[in-house]
Amino acid sequence: MTHLYTINIYRLAAQKARAERNTLNALNETEMKTILLIEDNNEILENFTEYLELEGYIILGASNGKQGIELALKFIPDLIICDVLMPEMDGYEVLHSLLETSATYQIPFIFSTSMSERVERTEALNLGADDYIVKPFDMEVLLKMINTWIRTGSDRHVIAD
Repeated sequence: MTHLYTINIYRLAAQKARAERNTLNALNETEMKTILLIEDNNEILENFTEYLELEGYIILGASNGKQGIELALKFIPDLIICDVLMPEMDGYEVLHSLLETSATYQIPFIFSTSMSERVERTEALNLGADDYIVKPFDMEVLLKMINTWIRTGSDRHVIAD
């Protein structure tokens, strides 16, 4: 009888450990943040995606501005990183479109571009972007920027529909 009792205690302990592990996994899944990357250069998009997925983010990728807007409206990501110069719809048009909708207005928005003129950076921030990073850049710098904006949220004030 003692032997059976000991086996049941071990079984209960194993079940409890499995349940705790499942709970932790569920919590981790709900805490994962989603980033929308809008980048027309597929190699850069793939590199960003791979790096950020390894850092624990869920990544949505768009190869143009129109597709990026559609994904933003459908999934409401926690952060958007968008190239400025793209065919069809540039990053400024993407930002303008997302700022017109209350569902996407508060999403932190970072421009990623190879343009480095101070006037363009100032223009981007004045248009409503939260941050701006110039390519090429250190991925650790981008990661710190991402973590900061996801933690603090956008500086924009909430608008009403």
